[in-house]
Amino acid sequence: MSLPLTSMGVPFDPPSTSSAMCGRYALFRWSPAFAALSGFPADQQPHWSLAPGASVLLLRQVDDELQLSSVRWGLTPAWLTDFTCTPAQARAETLAEQPMFRDAFRLRRGVLPANGFYEWRGTARKRPYWMTGADSLIYFAALWEAYPVQGHTYLSAAVVTLPAANQRRPLLLDQAGMTAWLDPHTPVDVLQALLTAPQPGLRERPLATLVNDPKLDAPECLTPAN
Repeated sequence: MSLPLTSMGVPFDPPSTSSAMCGRYALFRWSPAFAALSGFPADQQPHWSLAPGASVLLLRQVDDELQLSSVRWGLTPAWLTDFTCTPAQARAETLAEQPMFRDAFRLRRGVLPANGFYEWRGTARKRPYWMTGADSLIYFAALWEAYPVQGHTYLSAAVVTLPAANQRRPLLLDQAGMTAWLDPHTPVDVLQALLTAPQPGLRERPLATLVNDPKLDAPECLTPAN
């Protein structure tokens, strides 16, 4: 199964204003091979600021085929009754035991494609940084759930995160890791190994504070710092 790694009801809540990782990311550029995947929306728009509660693209394996779906960023299991508790992140260290995540970890895994993500650092005044990988597209490990409402099934997802200094970053998957993560038959011990695998190096660029505005979803989000 080859993945294009290089180049590029239940209403959705408004995007969160959270800036904690993994709180904002972008998907504004993709390759023709990525756009040719099953389920790629014909009206897909570029986004420079995606936050929890937004509609995002999820890549998963369905009947041995890679398929893209528009999902809500905020995990919503079918048994959930409190819609204020829809986590956007799942900690890699505990997701195999947490009731909210353990079934999805075993049975419903996917990835969120991105061009990069934002990270805020500092104490008195946090500075935004743009974080990217070696390829134009990077892939966050994710879990997904379906929630049926009045004959329609809505999909939702949470990003798997790892500790990084005093904050958290998404678990990034390479080609081999993504193939194993998406395969529903991958043994649990292999999945556990992916949760602790070394992460690739990231490129970072300090940004101007325009991206601090949660309503801004435009190329200006990536304005470099002076």
